Amino acid sequence: MLVDDHKTLLWGLGKLIESEASHMIVVGTARDCDSALAMASELLPDVILLDIDLGGTCSLDIMPRLLQGCNGARVLVLSGTRDRELLDRAVMLGARGVVSKDEPAETVLKAIEKVHGGELWLDGVMLSRVFEAMRNPQASRRQDPELDKIAQLTAKERRICSLIATGGGAVNKALAQQLFISEHTLRNHLTAIYHKLGVSNRLDLYVFATKHRLDQADL
Repeated sequence: MLVDDHKTLLWGLGKLIESEASHMIVVGTARDCDSALAMASELLPDVILLDIDLGGTCSLDIMPRLLQGCNGARVLVLSGTRDRELLDRAVMLGARGVVSKDEPAETVLKAIEKVHGGELWLDGVMLSRVFEAMRNPQASRRQDPELDKIAQLTAKERRICSLIATGGGAVNKALAQQLFISEHTLRNHLTAIYHKLGVSNRLDLYVFATKHRLDQADL
């Protein structure tokens, strides 16, 4: 099953698999998280080729439900990002491999084949990082340089980050209502948050907040 928000890429991957790999078949394609969850539980694919960024929504948020809904499926992340922390998180959540969108077609097919066969498709450096994070999670957290940025946030700002991480594309008006503040005040808070975290817009903030689990802020 292929999951990507780019229609052309989905079409290209489907054609690639149909023409180059006679022992593989595309059972379905999805372009967002909701359809991916519904389709996976219905089709029960062997392998799910999953893009991390689905139209500004991080697909890692649905990874546990995706794996639970189709017991036995193996997730292979196909991503254009080089963000090590985000890719490491994908593996920690259950992905069996990571392959870049820049890789040649034969590499993508080989990765699918290996993951289907029960192997991991990870380079040695990533495997070492993930193993170390699992062995000593507290040390890994202390080494995260972004924690100093997060520590600068006020309680209200962390609450805003939490709402953006869980609400995704909610408009400013809806967020302001949840916080019982005006849209003008919300924009001022967002400006301060962008400055402290070193991000430039709502999408960057969403990615940062989900990566650093600010959606779990208990505020």
